[in-house]
Amino acid sequence: MALPEAERIGGLPSERARVVRLRQGHVSEGPDVLAAEEPLEIRLNGEQVAVTMRTPGHDSELAVGFLFGEAILRPEDIANVAECRSDEGDGGVADVGLRPGAEPAAGWQRNFYATSSCGICGKASIEAVRQAAEPVADGPVVTSETILGLPDALREAQRVFERTGGLHAAGLFDPDGRLVTLREDVGRHNAVDKVVGRAALDGRLPLGGHVLLVSGRASFEIMQKALMAQVPFVAAVSAPSSLAVRLARESNMTLVGFLRAGGFNVYAGRERVAGI
Repeated sequence: MALPEAERIGGLPSERARVVRLRQGHVSEGPDVLAAEEPLEIRLNGEQVAVTMRTPGHDSELAVGFLFGEAILRPEDIANVAECRSDEGDGGVADVGLRPGAEPAAGWQRNFYATSSCGICGKASIEAVRQAAEPVADGPVVTSETILGLPDALREAQRVFERTGGLHAAGLFDPDGRLVTLREDVGRHNAVDKVVGRAALDGRLPLGGHVLLVSGRASFEIMQKALMAQVPFVAAVSAPSSLAVRLARESNMTLVGFLRAGGFNVYAGRERVAGI
């Protein structure tokens, strides 16, 4: 039996669809809630920079965080961000306008295509972040008890995940484990861009003295975005990549992986973790 297509509302973080469930040999049919995924075109002064697959919502933050994380512009360069639906009606557009006299970094016209799973990566991006970002300052020191409590705090605040089960999250915490900003998306990197973009729009960069927790693994790109925002401490519930560890060590960052109930691994910056 063919299932109906997901209901297309557009611009919402979740969509409804009818599904067939098999549980313990019992078959049933009924509604389900899916995490929405749509394209977002990121523009700079009206010119296309990238298209990324994302969960609708907080598109201005995502665009600003992306452009900042790719070392294309500085937060003080931004005059405004305009959001609209695309002309084709499938997905959205976020156009970041620059202040008079502000110029983006040279050579940004790379015609990106970013996916929700892997985002933007490659040699050009690696070299750009190494040239654009200084190593982070020392501190803060965080207790192991606080670190172990971060996943539960993140999960408790994930409203869309509870309904869909299909989103990643990025949470910005203070050193005592208090949640500052939470954003969700089908892509880990998008969620981080939204967190950084919110801070940029609020004039709170750099983010020294904070801890960033991401669901899933810690890739180079996650560390790149954290470094650009000067976040000194990154934790992930899954494994880091080798390049993520290398960048953390080169940049004086702390990187914690496999953060689960009862323990975690420290791959870089052990001095920021009290009691080990």
